[in-house]
Amino acid sequence: MTNRATQRPPHVKAPAHWGPSEPVPAPEAVTLAPEPARDGPDPVRYGDWESKGIAIDF
Repeated sequence: MTNRATQRPPHVKAPAHWGPSEPVPAPEAVTLAPEPARDGPDPVRYGDWESKGIAIDF
């Protein structure tokens, strides 16, 4: 079943010089590097960063 919102109207045609689209390649698996260990809570979770012993909130 196709979505009518993504189809071209019948009067709209692709230019004659356009060829058929190439198939989309299958996605490759992504492996993330392990995150380094931190001292204390995660600043993104708690909203504070520390710089030279001073907590900074942006």
